[in-house]
Amino acid sequence: MKMKQRLAKSVLALFGWKVIIKFPPETKKFVVMMAPHTSNWDFVIGWLGYVSIGVYSRYLVKKEAFFFPLGEILTAMGGIPVDRKASTNIVQQVSEMFDKADKLVITITPEGTRSLSPNWKRGFYHIAVHAQVPIAFGFLDYKKKTGGIGGILTPTGDYDADLKIIEAFYADISAKFPEKFNLRFKESEK
Repeated sequence: MKMKQRLAKSVLALFGWKVIIKFPPETKKFVVMMAPHTSNWDFVIGWLGYVSIGVYSRYLVKKEAFFFPLGEILTAMGGIPVDRKASTNIVQQVSEMFDKADKLVITITPEGTRSLSPNWKRGFYHIAVHAQVPIAFGFLDYKKKTGGIGGILTPTGDYDADLKIIEAFYADISAKFPEKFNLRFKESEK
């Protein structure tokens, strides 16, 4: 085990966190939908979790966070700036990243914000379908102090059916700030 992995494991253990992974280790490309996302600590704990298991993940982050020196740090940690106000076809861009890579993990927070979100965004799902990669259920449960990957779903293209599986998984996960966690997705576009 590398020094960086040992250090990340030690820091997590110091604060009482345990990493749990429930998916086939041979999976090389996937989208991680990470929830809940109610605190800046979610990123820190999640990043340490990835480092502790030797996984390098890329993250979609609002472009406003990429100012000096934070932008350089976020880029080094895997950050990909996203302009949420412009129509940049991020689904196509990220799908192309998957096509070109032998191994790629992209982490997306469907809530899109640390504040209470009335509806989750579906970009993670569209990216996975378009890139033909599975969706991993990333989680941080502050009540149990566990985080990691709690399962994996190969999207069928039937959003509503897959959504029921996703909602069932996250139903018992405790956010750092539960009042900011809302497990509700946007209605599917007809």
